[in-house]
Amino acid sequence: MRQPLALPALGLMLLGSAALLRAQSTALSAQDVWIRAMPASDVAAAYLTLHNQGQETLVVVAVRSPVAQQAMIHESRIVEGRSTMRPRATVPVAPGRTVRFAPGGLHIMLTGLKRKLTPGEDVPLLLELQGGASLAVSAHVRALGSD
Repeated sequence: MRQPLALPALGLMLLGSAALLRAQSTALSAQDVWIRAMPASDVAAAYLTLHNQGQETLVVVAVRSPVAQQAMIHESRIVEGRSTMRPRATVPVAPGRTVRFAPGGLHIMLTGLKRKLTPGEDVPLLLELQGGASLAVSAHVRALGSD
């Protein structure tokens, strides 16, 4: 007799989990998403501004794009007068906060480009969040020097 109740309970639990994932993904928004095209190169850098409109910290854990073999979050800094670039495993965005990916700071490195990126085109990026949610964005390609 207990089995018939277990199945509806499991269904409700799964629906609740799906609703939570949708709520998480809609709480994070992205603006000014763009890529700096690098002529004659198989790498490019992407920039954007993330804003968390939710009540929980959201954490970006990975990025993917169909135009690149690999997409990684990096951070550039000046250390002892020299520019360094290091990978970042995660980027937390606290509730009500904004995190800006910009030249000379946080950015998304697209490596192993599968084709040349043309200024004016839009490139899909998928930001994966901790917990399984994701945010799909479209990055506008800008010519080198047009930042």
